[in-house]
Amino acid sequence: MRIIAIIQARLGSTRLSGKVLLDLKGKTVLEQVIDRVRASRFIDDVIIATTIIKEDLKIVKLCADHGIRVYCGSENDVLERYYETARLFGADHIVRITSDCPMIDPSIIDDVIDLHLKEKADYTSNTLKETYPDGQDVEIFTFMSLKNAWKNAKLTSEREHVTPYIRNNPEFKLVNMECGEDMSNKRWTLDNSEDYEFIKIIFENLYDKNPLFSMEEIVKLINEKPEIERINENIDRNEGYKKSLREDRLLNSDNIQEK
Repeated sequence: MRIIAIIQARLGSTRLSGKVLLDLKGKTVLEQVIDRVRASRFIDDVIIATTIIKEDLKIVKLCADHGIRVYCGSENDVLERYYETARLFGADHIVRITSDCPMIDPSIIDDVIDLHLKEKADYTSNTLKETYPDGQDVEIFTFMSLKNAWKNAKLTSEREHVTPYIRNNPEFKLVNMECGEDMSNKRWTLDNSEDYEFIKIIFENLYDKNPLFSMEEIVKLINEKPEIERINENIDRNEGYKKSLREDRLLNSDNIQEK
């Protein structure tokens, strides 16, 4: 059984361009995400899935410089990008992490994977019912579920965001992991300049003591300094996915071939 993590990354963010290469304590945001995902006890390999457009060659160079494997695929069809990455690297289970989560807790990644394997699920996450802070999002799904979605997903939102087809299809066994306390109102993801300001403060306070600082350590810091949380508290969760739903349309899938 082979479990790989695929981290999607590109430079063309409309809200904060180039965010994955921004600095956090001497490393890029993307490197911080990779370090945390690599700390998982279950993950066999970490692959960066970026695009074929010219500006994303900077991501390819970063990966080459640090010995990180990378796949370049479709800019907008992220589902296709994930499927091709998983197929080429021989994944049985795929952990999906996005590059805007530089504070993802490795222990949460492991808890979701462990639950997925014990339940023999097609798809497991901690987002079917949102109880974790935004930025602690983890999804894991089987390769066969991903292939099914790649072959059958027809909506632009299903192609851009990878897992909606699986999550909304009753044929799949879905499992959710809930947090002991509802912290879904907390925003720890990187989409805007306010998010970057907030995350930099967290790293300045916690990184030197423990580079893989936990969710609990972040909560403790915020409880001690509640003013930190007000920096980005007014930004809507899942803003990008909601925009995709508003602009949703059917695609012509004739070009999707069996592989």
